[in-house]
Amino acid sequence: MSKTTASFTPEIGRLVATVSVGFVVTQLDVTIVNIALPNISADLHASVASLQWIVDAYALAFAALMLSAGVLGDRLGARRMFATGMMLFALASLACGLAPDATTLVAARALQGIGAAAMLPNSLALLNQACRHDPKLRARAVGLWTAAGSVSIAAGPVAGGILVSAFGWRSIFLVNLPLCIAGLAATFAWIPRPSANLAESASHQPSANLSASATPSLPTNPPATSAATSSATSAAKRPGGIDPLGQVLAIIALIALAGAIIEWRPLGLSHPIVAGGFVLALAASLALVAVETRVASPMLPLSIFGNRTFSAAVLFGICVNLTYYGTVFVLSLFLQRARGYAPLEAGLAFLPLTGGFLLSNVISGGVIIRYGVRTPMIVGAAIAALGYGLLHLVDATTPLIGMLVPFLLIPSGMGLAVPAMTTSVLASVEPGRAGTAAAVLNTARQAGGAAGVAAYGALAGGAAIAHIVSGLQVAAAVSVGLLVAAAALACVVHPEAHAR
Repeated sequence: MSKTTASFTPEIGRLVATVSVGFVVTQLDVTIVNIALPNISADLHASVASLQWIVDAYALAFAALMLSAGVLGDRLGARRMFATGMMLFALASLACGLAPDATTLVAARALQGIGAAAMLPNSLALLNQACRHDPKLRARAVGLWTAAGSVSIAAGPVAGGILVSAFGWRSIFLVNLPLCIAGLAATFAWIPRPSANLAESASHQPSANLSASATPSLPTNPPATSAATSSATSAAKRPGGIDPLGQVLAIIALIALAGAIIEWRPLGLSHPIVAGGFVLALAASLALVAVETRVASPMLPLSIFGNRTFSAAVLFGICVNLTYYGTVFVLSLFLQRARGYAPLEAGLAFLPLTGGFLLSNVISGGVIIRYGVRTPMIVGAAIAALGYGLLHLVDATTPLIGMLVPFLLIPSGMGLAVPAMTTSVLASVEPGRAGTAAAVLNTARQAGGAAGVAAYGALAGGAAIAHIVSGLQVAAAVSVGLLVAAAALACVVHPEAHAR
């Protein structure tokens, strides 16, 4: 019997456009804020460490709360959580635009992160539901969703430069308000309320399709443990509940780690705040693992990491985000402090680094359908690694044209790899856990991005131009190593994770 493939209908197109608004605003605040950092520093008298907190407060709240947001979406409805996140993001953006000092801005940025955490995993869950878990349709939709985020990343530096030059740094946050209002209107108009038929269809998706698309979720067990394995598998399929202790431990671990890395350079490794931060992060992480293995409804369902494809894709995402977020932070200091560019000039200089995502994101869907997910992940990581290698050669005298090739290679490789990575994660779990799986992936990616800003920012944290240049060069070299490791991780991803 031939298999029928769902078509990309106008209804699905409108839903993809709507959930893409959520992705757009969450990604816009990554690049647009970096362009405004020198102006924020001058206006609010913020040090480099304060600037790192302004960037990382968003990423840390995003990462720490995304798991719970994904679980809530699985239990309470992805549409409801997506709309709530959009409203919260709008209010937080208003607070950022009105912030009187750096401390208030950090707090408002954290609130933005909470709203983003509610939106992102549930936008993917809504997309997955609309595509009825059809692999080719989902690959195309994920490519378009990622491309929308790429447009916002590309537009962010230029838009930020124009807004900062014309209206001041506060305007980069206030611009989110009309976008969020439009996104909310589209959510209520174009995303249908969940129906019993849809829920029933998702819950009865044939398990054979899942097993054909990914590596086995757990290693083969001897017959004596089959009952326990069956019970664990059934538990893994059920959406979890809110795990307060696990949530608190996750927040402590992420904040302690980022804080220790940020303060490492100015205070020194032996300082109690730095050493204590690393110890606290390790202790909280170990406690989190212990708690999640014992609670009835874990925030982080550890059983899903038994799937080799899922685990490799998550680690791949950490490497990709750590290198990119950290490098963009350092480049914002390099272009405006070491090269003396105005905000608009820096925004235009960033355009190849951010705009290169668009084309590779669009073609990634077709590459995934033809070659599977493994090949674009490996090739994409290799291309990005080459770009970082060329960036390592840049110094304060390098002309902008000399930075063009690495600025194009980095996003081109990432844009090819990231949709494949996302597709492999969605295909490796049961349909009812799509929100949770997306939350785990994006939590790891945001945590990696926060670590990248903290670590790479520390490398370039000195006021001297030489510190910034050497920090950029070391960061680029580290990025090459991490992307090579990411390519190796992609080798264990099941190549047919897209097949149904």
